[in-house]
Amino acid sequence: MDQVSIDSGWRGSLEIWLQAASDALLESGIEAVKIQPLAKRLGISRTSFYWFFRDRQELLAALVARWRDKNTGGLIRQSEAYAESLAEAMLNVFDCWLDRDLFDSQFEFAVRSWALQAPDILAEVRKADQMRIEALTRMFVRFGFDETVADVHARTTYLVQIGYISMQSDEDIALRLKRMPEYIAIYTGHRPRKREFDRFCARHGYKPR
Repeated sequence: MDQVSIDSGWRGSLEIWLQAASDALLESGIEAVKIQPLAKRLGISRTSFYWFFRDRQELLAALVARWRDKNTGGLIRQSEAYAESLAEAMLNVFDCWLDRDLFDSQFEFAVRSWALQAPDILAEVRKADQMRIEALTRMFVRFGFDETVADVHARTTYLVQIGYISMQSDEDIALRLKRMPEYIAIYTGHRPRKREFDRFCARHGYKPR
């Protein structure tokens, strides 16, 4: 972002301050999310912050809300999306792992790291985990699974992905997509049909060999 002179009187906007806070969190952790460093980052007056937030705590609460709305909201929406089969429904969920607009894995890692030192954030993470697992469970139930069995499948699906995020796994996209039909088979008991997987790959600009 180009810096604007502090003397210009430009205050930014709530979204600009929030984006700067999000960027700082991802780059350097929660200790970097402080008003003066953010003002310097934006090239605007520190006092401009108070046009949009009462204090740092309100900014942090807005960061949590952004994470919750994007990542938890994105996963739930994808789990509820139309699908002809359970395998296709799982591919809808897998869209989250490849599309940052649906689910931001870097943001997820940053918030989970923050939670290690903040009990209130840990409580938010645990609440989000439960909501996401419940959404995946409902997806399995929708395709005929018993509630208990659906819960186990949902947990397996979700916890493996959280493991990917926690390990900061850097897997080549082509290799990951190649493995996905096998993951789907493990999670659901069914391999995706060719047309289902082709549609999934097309959404992510990949052509299976």
